[in-house]
Amino acid sequence: MEELDPNKNLTTKAVYDYNLIQSALLKKDQKAYAELLQRYRDSVYFVMLRMVNNKDDAEDLTIEAFGRAFKRLHQYTPNFAFSTWLFKIASNNAIDFLRNKKKHFTLSLDEKTQNEDGHEYSKGIASETLDPEEHIIKKQKILHLRVVVDKLKPHYKELVVLRYYEELSYEEISQKLNLPLGSVKAQLHRAREFMFNILKNSENNL
Repeated sequence: MEELDPNKNLTTKAVYDYNLIQSALLKKDQKAYAELLQRYRDSVYFVMLRMVNNKDDAEDLTIEAFGRAFKRLHQYTPNFAFSTWLFKIASNNAIDFLRNKKKHFTLSLDEKTQNEDGHEYSKGIASETLDPEEHIIKKQKILHLRVVVDKLKPHYKELVVLRYYEELSYEEISQKLNLPLGSVKAQLHRAREFMFNILKNSENNL
């Protein structure tokens, strides 16, 4: 880790975060990881919610953001506040998510329909295959999640695998497991809570 330069003019909060990071990395202090998560979880979540406008997706992206940040924590340097670095990771991940989501609504050049004014326009057809960029992003997400997913109870692990690995919708999971849609959403929310707890307490420090 880089030595903290007092001339960097970091705020007291930023210096406190930096000391937590040193404890997490150098002393393997699980409480330091937990405190970093606690300090910024809500802030990251609300940033994600503003970006994607969906509570479930915002929770997913929050988990991914901390997973990525903790895995790369050794790369952090105090040139910027930890919060700035963390929000950059989270925002970039959300941008990737939105870009990929938009690609699934790419308009087809082959199928046309008309609007009320009689003008033709293409009808959107979701692509069935991933392009190379999407393959890389999907692989990274799976790798980041695998550490915590393997520690879940079988029931929650099944839900998470269907949602994140196979990328099924809540409706598809409901049909596949013969569960009410509300139960699927509630149990996945609970599974995400367990994943946050595992992130806080992981012996491998992610």
